[in-house]
Amino acid sequence: MEQVHLFTKKLKPSHISHALSFPTRVLEAFPIPEGAHMMNFEAVDATDNAWTFCLSTRMTGAHPKPVLLRSSWGRFVEQKGLAPEDRVVFFMERDDMVRRYTVRAQRKVMILMGQEIWVDVEDLPLYGL
Repeated sequence: MEQVHLFTKKLKPSHISHALSFPTRVLEAFPIPEGAHMMNFEAVDATDNAWTFCLSTRMTGAHPKPVLLRSSWGRFVEQKGLAPEDRVVFFMERDDMVRRYTVRAQRKVMILMGQEIWVDVEDLPLYGL
């Protein structure tokens, strides 16, 4: 099964304190039931811990504005020690019957030869950060 990159988002203060906004284009990767405006999904992190997130869209208006609700997203932020300028990366694997999601919480540790170097936050102690 091939892993597909859904999106990468650098975190702003509002993402830390409130909700994480999702790009509308990735909604097709999340099978929100017909007539519903939210769904729970599970994503596995770099240490194989499963996190349950609640993805919600607007009930009215032309733009669905998908977000991960604070009630589920906040626990992940706190456990990972995320701060503004960190980033999250979401991936999906899919076969005929199942979708599997992966989430990575990362921090920029340096710029090397003009390239940003990002490390999963679980690996930061290895870098002395």
